[in-house]
Amino acid sequence: MGMVQKEFKNGEVIIKEGDTGKSFFFLLEGGASVYGGFGKNNQLKIADLEAGEFFGEMAILEAYPRSATVVAKANTRVVEIPGNEMNGFFDENPDMILELMRHLGSRIQAMTNDYSEAKTLLRELRGSENESTKKSLFTKIKKHIDVYQTNKNKMVESTKSFDVKFDYFAENGADYTKSFRKGGIICNKGDESKCMYVVLTGEVGIYDNYRKPNEEKLSTLEAISFFGEMGMLNEEPRTASAVAETDNTKIEMIDQNDIMETYKSNPEKIDMILRHMSYRLRKLTADFLSACKEITENYNT
Repeated sequence: MGMVQKEFKNGEVIIKEGDTGKSFFFLLEGGASVYGGFGKNNQLKIADLEAGEFFGEMAILEAYPRSATVVAKANTRVVEIPGNEMNGFFDENPDMILELMRHLGSRIQAMTNDYSEAKTLLRELRGSENESTKKSLFTKIKKHIDVYQTNKNKMVESTKSFDVKFDYFAENGADYTKSFRKGGIICNKGDESKCMYVVLTGEVGIYDNYRKPNEEKLSTLEAISFFGEMGMLNEEPRTASAVAETDNTKIEMIDQNDIMETYKSNPEKIDMILRHMSYRLRKLTADFLSACKEITENYNT
């Protein structure tokens, strides 16, 4: 099966939640809506898609069942791309690599915002015995209860880890690398973002307010890890500082302008970056659902 164009009428299902994903889609004309629990009592509309957007890619990048149902709005035309022909699609449309990265990036940003909202709501609810407080927050609480009720059966299967091919990075040279001693600053919060990073050796600490009284360590990254892709894609200032935690921490820099050239010389590297972004989105979604579960339990006690 090669890449084919397909047309769907208003209300037709394009992909179905729970199905095994063997292809992903690019929306050419029309639009589509994304639903959790489609056709059930707890049906929840997740997003609307417009022409120029991808969907269904996570099932291909990580070999997961479809996480939602996508339904055509009006008359809709799509390109269906089999997973085993993803590279062929990018060979013919190299500019689409960045588009897919930006698509994943926008979903990561939206889920980050939802998760931040859920954490803020949890802080307000925890330990509160005041029913009037819960009632005043009902609209926000109901949104998160609905999300949990629609997606609670997916929570266990959302914890599969991201499998990086370490040997690939060990055996394939990087285009531009730099080594840092312990304490060396790779990038500072607020810096201009023009590239993303791959930790090849050593460890990197990600900090908020680095070397300030309110310093907070957000995470530790080991080889092989990716970071900085959101700043690169959005061309926005860095939101955290990255610091070498060990001597001989070796970092590869990948510039946005070099993505297509990197794909031509090392397509598997771009594939792993896409899978990393897919995993990051899935992990964020799992964390968000856990927060929604706790909100539901707090509200019902």
